[in-house]
Amino acid sequence: MNCIIIDDDKLQRKITEQYIEKTEILSLTGSFESAVEALPILQGNVDIHLIFLDIEMPEMTGLEFLSTMQNLPQIIIMSSKEKYALDAFDYDVTDYLLKPYSYARFYKAVSKANDRFSKIRYDDGIFVKNNSNSYVRLNYEDIFWVEALENYVVVHSFDDKFVIHYTMKAMEDKLPVSKFTRVHRSYIVNVSKITMIEDNNIVVKQKQGTKVIPIAKTYKDKLMTFINIISK
Repeated sequence: MNCIIIDDDKLQRKITEQYIEKTEILSLTGSFESAVEALPILQGNVDIHLIFLDIEMPEMTGLEFLSTMQNLPQIIIMSSKEKYALDAFDYDVTDYLLKPYSYARFYKAVSKANDRFSKIRYDDGIFVKNNSNSYVRLNYEDIFWVEALENYVVVHSFDDKFVIHYTMKAMEDKLPVSKFTRVHRSYIVNVSKITMIEDNNIVVKQKQGTKVIPIAKTYKDKLMTFINIISK
């Protein structure tokens, strides 16, 4: 995975650089002391798969960076304070490292990122249990949204639905973060299937008509950074 570091702490950057150097699955593409300094490489042609991001930085904080950038790669937060963790995980960060952290803890976070990375790169679908003896393959492009139903989830396609004994959290972990986003405690949506966003609702079209899905306030900012917006 190509990765970059964004941290205004020079010593911590050096430690993270050393950790990356001894980790075979990582390739360091850049090390920056501010989010503003890192913008050119993120807007360039190099594929960045992972960012090690500090929170408290001048010019632009880590949380401000997460809220303003679109289509970011995976994020591992590095912070000396626990108080930002809840806000950080609202942006679906992969992990939260509390400074100072050991190489073992660093490697655990990187392994989690690599698992997500492998899923995004090599999987193009999932198998959904249809009955007791069979499984139906659904490409990610065929999944429109996932909806919570008590102790089950309902996976909706264009013209069908599948009820599975599964949790929303487990389903969220199964689906690639590059395509799907949580918009409500009860809904995960394939962003490419959204036809309209109006107030606090999403509209998705399928064979039976349109489905209106609510957007919870805690997820709205994340959704709006996920999509390309042109406004007057």
